[in-house]
Amino acid sequence: MKCLINCKIILPQGIREDCMILFDSIIRDILPADSTLSDVEYIDGQGLYVSPGLIDVHSHGCIGEDATTSSEEGIRAMCESVATNGVTSWLPTVMTYPLPELSQAFERFRRLYHDCNEHPDTWKGARILGVNMEGPFISKEKKGAHVPEYIQAPDAEYVKPYQDIIRLLTIAPEVPGGMDFIRDIASSTNIRLAVGHTAAGYDLANEAFDAGATEVTHLFNAMTGIHHRDPGTAGAALTRQDVYCELIADTFHIHKGLFQLVADCKKDHLVLITDSMRAAGLPDGSYDLGGQTVEVKGIHCLLPNGTIAGSVLRLNQGVRNLYQNTDLNLWEAIACASLHPARAIGVADRKGSIEAGKDADLILIDEDVQIYKTFVGGKLCYAHSSQDF
Repeated sequence: MKCLINCKIILPQGIREDCMILFDSIIRDILPADSTLSDVEYIDGQGLYVSPGLIDVHSHGCIGEDATTSSEEGIRAMCESVATNGVTSWLPTVMTYPLPELSQAFERFRRLYHDCNEHPDTWKGARILGVNMEGPFISKEKKGAHVPEYIQAPDAEYVKPYQDIIRLLTIAPEVPGGMDFIRDIASSTNIRLAVGHTAAGYDLANEAFDAGATEVTHLFNAMTGIHHRDPGTAGAALTRQDVYCELIADTFHIHKGLFQLVADCKKDHLVLITDSMRAAGLPDGSYDLGGQTVEVKGIHCLLPNGTIAGSVLRLNQGVRNLYQNTDLNLWEAIACASLHPARAIGVADRKGSIEAGKDADLILIDEDVQIYKTFVGGKLCYAHSSQDF
């Protein structure tokens, strides 16, 4: 049993400085700081914040690896890498590829998902919660960085055999069969549906939400925007309290001046994501995403035609950007990358907040959301090299 002491604990409704956390693989209790315990390994938090581990529900890759095409070894390497950014669980996200190639990816993730859950003692880094299927059931008009030749009509019968591993799926409701697909998948599986890469207007977007879609994929990007006579998909998502909105808070995909507006509109339905690609964690240069070349310079990731193509954002940076550009408290900004995504994909019973009975996914951070220590299921998997931990 371990016990984190001398720390400021980020709880769902605020920050406590007079407590300590007792945990093994799960959080056993939150006790007064002056409690006396025996047979416990004390861990000095050195006055840092203890936050719930971050959850990235939309990430295509990092450190040269890609969720759709990399080997199992490459995916394991990504799990270790994202843990250095405070991510303790995530949804590797596949792009628009031919269905046989997607099937191969789903089989890889199925094996890895079972491995990290059945053998937690030997697993390294962030846990895989399932897969985010961003393509190929999207609009060619709003394809973004997806290869148009691989886009196809929605196929519920293809998806259903993988419902054990697909946790989130993007759909453009206006494509032929789109609304029927939403109704079928929403009523017959536990897969969460996100409206995205779509040319749908305000009314059709609302129809999709009423039919069972619960989220939008990277708000404002690859969707109809807001006009005062046509609010579009973005307007529908912002004005509904029951719809989760993904936000890439890198200050490039979305101007930081809009962060406050989105936070005010979405409250506990704002979900920070990275939408990171294989260039994340690597120097500027030319990289591949979904079979296309992306030029990376700083926070800009662009196709040759100027289309934005993913990001190199780290999720803790996204939290920092949101925190520094809104009036949110630190614990509220953290929730946008922990408790909110956990609720959005249906794992909040065990993830997303520091509460007794939940998985001991914990990170030590400072006021700037720098990561000093990451625990996944109570096991230390990252410690900042310059700190004496």
